[in-house]
Amino acid sequence: MTTTEPISRVALKKITPEVSASMGALHGAAVSAAQEAKVEPELLELIRIRASQLNGCAFCLDMHTKDARAQGETEQRIYALNAWRETPFFTERERAALALTEAVTLVHDGHVPDDVYAEAAAVFDETQVAALIWAATVINAYNRIAIATRMVPGGYQPVQKSS
Repeated sequence: MTTTEPISRVALKKITPEVSASMGALHGAAVSAAQEAKVEPELLELIRIRASQLNGCAFCLDMHTKDARAQGETEQRIYALNAWRETPFFTERERAALALTEAVTLVHDGHVPDDVYAEAAAVFDETQVAALIWAATVINAYNRIAIATRMVPGGYQPVQKSS
């Protein structure tokens, strides 16, 4: 049996700080757009977790499940998210957002089908649909960064709300 040492991966923030800062600014703009559109922060975490599940991003799964719990998300819903279609735990809005997230994440597999988009448009207004698409797009980009650079999960802790 042979063992190989993992190769060292590039530290993107260090090597390309301006690009990393731009990515952070894109994330911030997407969060602001969601807030302005009145998309619930809890729904954004479900989007981030689901896309991260599909992409197999351990770092982002660790981060966003912790953030979701910190916002009051239940263990049951987090555990069932991978099988959301088969559970009664998610609302119509959440289901539409999760279907749209899956279509954006798996865009290579049938693009974003009209029925999925129509389902989202039936329960969200245009600004909310735009915010959902941005949220899915940004987490997909972050998943690719974390996977490509082999970011190690486990160390992230959510910001504690002050009382």
